[in-house]
Amino acid sequence: MASAAAAQASWGARRLRLFLSTLKPGIHVPQAEPAAAFSSSVTSAKVAVNGVHLHYLRTGDGEHAALLLPGMLGSGETDFGPQIENLNKKLFTVVAWDPRGYGHSRPPDRDFPVEFFERDAKDAVDLMKMLKFKKVSLLGWSDGGITALIAAARYPSYINKMVIWGANTYVTDRDEEIYRGIRDVSKWSERTRKPLEALYGFDYFARTCEKWVDGIKQFKHLPDGNICRHLLPLVQCPTLIVHGEKDPLVPSFHADFIHKHVKGSRLHLMPEGKHNLHLRFADEFNKLVEDFLQ
Repeated sequence: MASAAAAQASWGARRLRLFLSTLKPGIHVPQAEPAAAFSSSVTSAKVAVNGVHLHYLRTGDGEHAALLLPGMLGSGETDFGPQIENLNKKLFTVVAWDPRGYGHSRPPDRDFPVEFFERDAKDAVDLMKMLKFKKVSLLGWSDGGITALIAAARYPSYINKMVIWGANTYVTDRDEEIYRGIRDVSKWSERTRKPLEALYGFDYFARTCEKWVDGIKQFKHLPDGNICRHLLPLVQCPTLIVHGEKDPLVPSFHADFIHKHVKGSRLHLMPEGKHNLHLRFADEFNKLVEDFLQ
């Protein structure tokens, strides 16, 4: 869901073409090397975590580690270009990962058992521990926001601070209707489809989107449509929830619910923000994040 919006940004399409010319899916990268889509200060690598090779981008040498968690079908370079390039590299060490089955963390193919968000949360935390970070802050977009919430609840002593946007913790009838509308990628605009087709090939892209819709809809059949709403009271870290008031994919009541149930959290509304507000309003968003994390 998030990456469909991200793909609309011309920035992502340009970067993606460059990136794919040097890094092919499934190739193990034994040590960090420059990531061609970005400046020379951004490195690309894979590391073995929980039985899979997870790909990540890394930049900066600040003491404060921050992990960027992408949305559905997302990857570090398609979802977070302005953050990777422009977050303060003296204050932060920024890592942007590709969850298993997404981006360049393939194989394996992506699947969606009912615990897939829990699995992503464990993978993300274990990746950062493998990279020797003692504590991390989380920046999670859409599905990545759900993963971040679970990680913060399950590993409270390891999470420093958290920023999430475009996330939901349960599934409603309205959400299910939105999901049905994005299931068939052939109906997406060409501008939206092309970067993801370039990354995955049409067949994998289309098949994985359908699998995602089926995977997310399974929560609708659980009590209260629960994804992780029961975990919100367990979140202990300072939390900033950002919501675009023109987000067509995640209704505002989801941000309100998270704000109500994560103790001490702060809700920041962006009146013109849509689902990909961190791309459309990158400078404003980055400043908001830097101020909050410091």
